[in-house]
Amino acid sequence: MLGLWTPLTGALIVVIEVWIALAGGGSGLSLILAVLGGTLAMIGPGAWSIDARLFGRKHIAP
Repeated sequence: MLGLWTPLTGALIVVIEVWIALAGGGSGLSLILAVLGGTLAMIGPGAWSIDARLFGRKHIAP
């Protein structure tokens, strides 16, 4: 989907993977995937994504 709703998708990945880890999966892989999903949610879409076109590119000022 080329970055459409990237932060929401990353947060959804975090919730699902933490649920899997706590529900008995107990796998370290679920926690790693949750961290990667959180990273995806915080980084957001790329410069050429649909999100950047729809909502504008955000920059952090130093």
